[in-house]
Amino acid sequence: MLPVVTAKEMQKADMAAISDLLIGETRLMELAGRECVRIICRKLEKEGLEENSFLVVCGKGNNGGDGFVIARHLLNLGATVDLVLLYPEEMLQGINREGFAILAAYSRFTADLRIFRSHDEALPYVAEKPYDAVIDAVTGTGLRLQGDRDELPSPLSEGIELVNTIRDRTGAVTFAVDIPSGLDATTGFSSVPSVDADVTVTMAFLKTGFFLNDGPALCGETEVAEISIPRFLIEPASHYLTDKEFAAGHFHLRKPESAKHTNGKVLIVAGSHSEHASMLGAAILSVKAAVKTGAGYVCISVPLSMAAAIHDAVPEAIVISRDKAAIIEKAVWADAIMIGCGLGRDENSIELIRNILASPEITEKKLVLDADALYALSCPELPEILKRCRNTILTPHYGEFSRLGGTETENIQSDPLKAAEHFARRHNVNVLLKGNPTVIAGPAGPVLLNTSGNEALATAGSGDVLAGMIAAIAAKGADIFNAGACAAWFHGRAGDLANDVSSLVSSGMVLDHIQEAILEIFELHE
Repeated sequence: MLPVVTAKEMQKADMAAISDLLIGETRLMELAGRECVRIICRKLEKEGLEENSFLVVCGKGNNGGDGFVIARHLLNLGATVDLVLLYPEEMLQGINREGFAILAAYSRFTADLRIFRSHDEALPYVAEKPYDAVIDAVTGTGLRLQGDRDELPSPLSEGIELVNTIRDRTGAVTFAVDIPSGLDATTGFSSVPSVDADVTVTMAFLKTGFFLNDGPALCGETEVAEISIPRFLIEPASHYLTDKEFAAGHFHLRKPESAKHTNGKVLIVAGSHSEHASMLGAAILSVKAAVKTGAGYVCISVPLSMAAAIHDAVPEAIVISRDKAAIIEKAVWADAIMIGCGLGRDENSIELIRNILASPEITEKKLVLDADALYALSCPELPEILKRCRNTILTPHYGEFSRLGGTETENIQSDPLKAAEHFARRHNVNVLLKGNPTVIAGPAGPVLLNTSGNEALATAGSGDVLAGMIAAIAAKGADIFNAGACAAWFHGRAGDLANDVSSLVSSGMVLDHIQEAILEIFELHE
């Protein structure tokens, strides 16, 4: 998994590389610039850059210093470069002054470089010129915003507007150096204006702001530049991004000598029916998901009036009644239990949920609490209930999480990493907070982010499918935290595979692609 760092963590890693590993600032900047150019050439599908024209817009800090190095290496590959320095040359310090001086020396020997020492000086020359690419090297990860949509002063705002204008007018590919200028690297809040990048080439590690708030929309495609800042300087990191290798590592394949009862026994308590409504579909989706995710044995507790429909939809499943004694008896048998999908919110359902969560036969097992189970937990007794649930993951969306924790939905949306981590640490429980990204936090250790999937998953029943998948992966052997993160990745991948037209994807279509998503990992196990 790739680490994901805050701006403060990245700053500490930079300082440690310089002070502890004796990697000089000049060497780091040179590596950053050269790696950016390598990635730019790959993205443009070019080996040499003859007959290619670039606009490089630079601030006065180290991000601008990276821009100076990039401009020089673009020239070395045969490109023509227009460079705009937004601040007076006298404001440059240290290695940035040195980098600009090198470029100034270049300009005496080649007509392929033009240097403009202000936005106003550049505008008459660059406003109408066609460019193949624009390089944003204005603010970098040092920008800290007090809130969302803060206004930036001139000349920063002028430089950012110039980048966006050239992109919009000419279709030039816009590369952001480290981070789109105007974006806060930690929070994902953005300023007015902010660069709208096609590709972000970030240094050493991904930043949390790429995944939050305005980050996903502004960053475009993200590439990580290896600049000789080793991972051991930031590990254990506070956040990691799940990936295919992680999912493969926590999905247990059946052994040749195994039997059904050794491949994960899942008990699902889901579904409801009344004279006014039926939520049988939620139960069917969760049971099908557990079966398709490879559980060896799946049992579902429903009102027995629904048994025939369950048998018809999922003949592999065993059906038991909704009687508490029957549930407790089967809980002793189960490896993992999922409670909540379509259970209902009437008094009887809430009472059943709270009663079975008072039973050690339930609370000592790997436990997935979703949907209506979360509604039942939204009560003053929540801390006491969760104390009994020793090996549990809660799977709320933002609205459910708001009700559980008493936090405004807007606050959760602005910082889901902090919200999930705070709740998980406070209540000694695992939380899978559904959203973009999905956040998985536990009582200790790093917070995981999952970005597989797309808007195809924003459909009724998608959460029921995920809950069944988590229960199956946990029953097959993964601990409940990793089962949640692993299932989230496969669930998202199934959504990707179902996505011919994302707005038309249903939860049933996601179900149909679970096995295809899992099959992709077999080569990793081999």
